[in-house]
Amino acid sequence: MSTPDRVPFKTTLTVRDTCLCLHLQRAARALARQFDAAFRPFDLTNGQFSLLMALNQPEPPPMSPVAALLAMDRTTLTAALKPLERRGLVQVDPAPHDRRTHLLRLTPAGHALLLRTIPVWEAMHREFEEAIGHADELRAMLKRLDGFTPGLHSESAA
Repeated sequence: MSTPDRVPFKTTLTVRDTCLCLHLQRAARALARQFDAAFRPFDLTNGQFSLLMALNQPEPPPMSPVAALLAMDRTTLTAALKPLERRGLVQVDPAPHDRRTHLLRLTPAGHALLLRTIPVWEAMHREFEEAIGHADELRAMLKRLDGFTPGLHSESAA
């Protein structure tokens, strides 16, 4: 029996079964756990691997574009960089043209670690793509979601 001041349990079940956000979060966490396990021998998380890859550019990038690529704010990026800096994998330097801007550089040790981890990433990625099938379609759908902002109706915002 439902009461007017409570969300019906049926609604909970509907959200559980249909919520795209919930299903994407669950899938992302499951995938992240698998990549974390694969990168554990390198003392690296999947997030750290992605960050190191984002820094693998011809010229050291500034923080803002890296944060945008990884869908994180600058404060979160700064925190994520700290353990990589302590390990000597990343160097953060002020930009010569603007001391307020910081450039992110992979060190030789960072490049060496990436070289060792790429075969692991390739094997894991290939295995996941084969297991799920339709990887190109999934990638296209996820890219369409990136940056999507649904219109909010004033009555639903109350």
